[in-house]
Amino acid sequence: MEIDFHDAVNRGFVPPGSGWPGDLAGPRTPVAANARDVADLSELSALAGGARERVDDEAARAGDSAADAASLDELSARISVCRACPRLVDWREEVARTRRRAFRDQTYWGRPAPGFGDPRATFVILGLAPAAHGANRTGRVFTGDRTGDWLVEALYRAGYANQPTSTHAGDGLELTGVRMLSSVRCAPPQNKPTTEEVHTCAPWLDAELRLLRPTVLLALGGIAWQSAATALVRLGWQLPRPRPRFGHGQVMSAHPAEPARPAGDRATAGPGPTGERAGAWAPRLRVVGCYHPSQQNTFTGRLTEEMFDAALELCREHPAT
Repeated sequence: MEIDFHDAVNRGFVPPGSGWPGDLAGPRTPVAANARDVADLSELSALAGGARERVDDEAARAGDSAADAASLDELSARISVCRACPRLVDWREEVARTRRRAFRDQTYWGRPAPGFGDPRATFVILGLAPAAHGANRTGRVFTGDRTGDWLVEALYRAGYANQPTSTHAGDGLELTGVRMLSSVRCAPPQNKPTTEEVHTCAPWLDAELRLLRPTVLLALGGIAWQSAATALVRLGWQLPRPRPRFGHGQVMSAHPAEPARPAGDRATAGPGPTGERAGAWAPRLRVVGCYHPSQQNTFTGRLTEEMFDAALELCREHPAT
């Protein structure tokens, strides 16, 4: 199906199911209109219901991994049509309608950017929010801007990516062993979401972490570090006291607040943020701090390729076993 450029520009976003590469949503995907909706639609039980339509009987019999991958697809679809934060919706769609001069002939995605990467990854890279003319344009997190260029080239050097570039949603990029996501899924004005917007978006992050069950988190910047820490506490993890402050190369270990579930045990262990029960999924989890690969940091030399590679190596050196 060919996307109608003028229709997308007039709307301020690409309609779900209209053929955009990687778009997992469709006309029937439920839309969150407020914070309560986000909490309800991100519950794992609700995601499992939607996921059943994404897997056939044979895949369902394959076990938890297939079910989790389908639930992750359903979560990504629901994230991508969220309209819970009016300020963010207005901004992302206005940017998509007006467009930067360099991209005037391009259709902008104009919707939230879900996570991207290996659905079975135990290594997660967490940023703050999509860029207005990056993921808000391309529809894929860390894609179409200098930050994405820097990050994906580093992942390629480290063996996580099949190519060194990330330009648009249909460019063939594949990640192995890692998944990239943001604390807030919509591009915010001045790259600064409000506290309320971060809080409203939090259940999406919690659900994605619970489905992935990572053992290593690379936090890009201080806000992502804080977001990772608060999410882990919500999900049943205990952090050191006093909590380590963000710094490049800082490593923070998290341990289960209650005994970790055995591998493969889907039973739950502690109160979750949306009325379900959650719990730590491993004996230990590491959070690694890294300066954000923004133009300001990379152009000024505050973050170099060697420093970023070293942060990725820290993620390898500290497996949660």
